[in-house]
Amino acid sequence: MAILPILLYPDERLKQISAPIEAIDDAVKSLIDDLLETLYESPGCVGIAAPQVGALQRMVIVDASRNAKAGSNHGRMILINPEVLFSEGEVMAREGCLSLPHLTANVKRAQHIKVRAQNEHGEWWEFESSDFEARVVLHEMDHLDGLLFLDRVASLKTDVFRRKRYTPPEQQPARS
Repeated sequence: MAILPILLYPDERLKQISAPIEAIDDAVKSLIDDLLETLYESPGCVGIAAPQVGALQRMVIVDASRNAKAGSNHGRMILINPEVLFSEGEVMAREGCLSLPHLTANVKRAQHIKVRAQNEHGEWWEFESSDFEARVVLHEMDHLDGLLFLDRVASLKTDVFRRKRYTPPEQQPARS
């Protein structure tokens, strides 16, 4: 397992559409392990998408339980080839992203969703999600289609904000 470097905007790979994963082989399992380690070593992070580490494959990992805002959630979910089957409602809320670490933005997203995806064993399953967890799932799934939260804001002038506290990775204390 390895902590992978995160691609930062404006890296062009973040704007690419990711390919479906055809088989859950050793390379995919290794990527899952690396994404999990990268997610859990990133303070405050609740989701990560394979394209954020340069792997243009349709996989995201979400763990909304890492945030107090999460409310009811499914805990850690590995979503391979995810697709939204249903969405309803619309809520505006603030989002951040590992690939745009110095910014946050107000983004409208569905309040309730139903998603179909494969798990790490290749089995298809469906789940419903609401509120914060639904937002995280949709945010991470956007990465699979080359979209960032900046592509979803109504106004770059009024809906995008510089983080008040941001320390670039190269200035952060070393982890033991």
